[in-house]
Amino acid sequence: MQDNPSIQFDDQRLAKRHQLAQAGVPMYPHEFRRSHTIGAIRTEFCDAGHDPLPEQVMTAGRLYGVRDHGKTFFADLRDETGRIQLYIRKDALPEGKFQTFKSSIERGDIIGVTGRVFRTKVGEISVFVDDLVLLTKTLCSLPEKFHGLTNLEKRYRQRYLDLIVNEESRETFRTRSRIISLLRNFLSGQGFLEFETPTLQPLYGGANARPFTTFHNFLGQRLYLRIAPELYLKRLVVGGFEKVFEVAKNFRNEDIDTSHNPEFSMVEIYQAYADYNDMMKLTESLISSIVKEVTGSDKLAFEENTISYDTPFQVMSMEDAVRTIGGVDIFTHDPDTLRQIGKEKGVDGVDNVHTQREMLVLFFEALVEDKLVQPTFITDFPVENSPLAKSHREKEGFVERFELFIAGMELANGFSELNDPLDQVQRFEAQEEKRRLGDEEAQMHDYDFVNALGYGMPPTGGVGIGIDRLVMLITGNTSIKEVILFPSMKREITSATEDEDSPSA
Repeated sequence: MQDNPSIQFDDQRLAKRHQLAQAGVPMYPHEFRRSHTIGAIRTEFCDAGHDPLPEQVMTAGRLYGVRDHGKTFFADLRDETGRIQLYIRKDALPEGKFQTFKSSIERGDIIGVTGRVFRTKVGEISVFVDDLVLLTKTLCSLPEKFHGLTNLEKRYRQRYLDLIVNEESRETFRTRSRIISLLRNFLSGQGFLEFETPTLQPLYGGANARPFTTFHNFLGQRLYLRIAPELYLKRLVVGGFEKVFEVAKNFRNEDIDTSHNPEFSMVEIYQAYADYNDMMKLTESLISSIVKEVTGSDKLAFEENTISYDTPFQVMSMEDAVRTIGGVDIFTHDPDTLRQIGKEKGVDGVDNVHTQREMLVLFFEALVEDKLVQPTFITDFPVENSPLAKSHREKEGFVERFELFIAGMELANGFSELNDPLDQVQRFEAQEEKRRLGDEEAQMHDYDFVNALGYGMPPTGGVGIGIDRLVMLITGNTSIKEVILFPSMKREITSATEDEDSPSA
């Protein structure tokens, strides 16, 4: 076992495990019945004095610090609810327990204690230990206590270790859990029903992205991990559910950077008899309420900026944003002139598009996106980039679509949903042509979805909101890997993985 380079057991800890086994000390008992969590002890006995109280408590947790004073020990015990100091004295423990603790129990081990609460002379709530039991003997050593775990790659690969030693990480994921609960409560309170739709799909759709592909042996067909739940949720609207949402795991075969992970979380929301204006109001209300509930304020620091989540958020059309922020009035120039301006300004991809509307998107992405710090809805997208959105009621060649940007990141994407089945067929065919010409992110033609629209979908508004990025903004983290418990990482190379990945394996 120790010959495997992936296993990081500590030799000294293995030796102490052997000593305990030889002495007949159980190291992995089945249970320990706590009378109190550490947080409950600190709350219930907050008025304790210097003399230990008569009532005994039973609590458990991980040892974080052990200070040896000869015939006494002070130790820090921590569970999910907090930390408390232990006072361990040789003459107070059952025979042999003190020596076992002294010789073989150490920082990182998980123990249970029975004792009485008191307050030290310096005012710290502590437990005078009457008995202790080893619950888990750890075989891997924790990082040095004064510096913690700072190596980013190790923190992401071994998130369990990161959570053990870094309170900031634990707090981030507590906050993430709370954000998702608040999101669900908000939508449920608005009358939305939560559903679950397929993650393995025979066709992928709902976004422009490359999928992950697999094969189902029994069915004998290719399947895809979903890139979005959109087309299935809209089938539910066709079926008569008027307000639906899903907190969904999505998978996109794309680059990894500070704001993208191939596996990510989002919520998609659809409301019948609504349009994109209604969904913008819903989106800003939802985000603003979560920010205020979690932080107690509508203003949060992110990097060097203070971002205000007070509503209403700013609204700009994409055309206006490119003109006022990017400095280019797209529709006063022909495509050839725009191509030259784009090259001068470092806009990528201008040689691959041919219309002013397609140029508009490229100029927006290159010159405007990262400058949208305060919450801003960008509206009215070209039809070429929005195959599932309804045509704009006033602007020919555009659709009723918005994206919400905060701190230069896209946080939400919403439409007045396209519900004309013939128009949808034409949009899918245009996407198929893009795929034929080499666009691997163009959407597939979903005939069953078109048939669903043929049975009639009412006017509908929809929006998808990125949960990971919302957590980043609320917790002040600038990397998506800080808010995803187990982010995608390139596999570490060992002899075992080399064998596994070899062609003959």
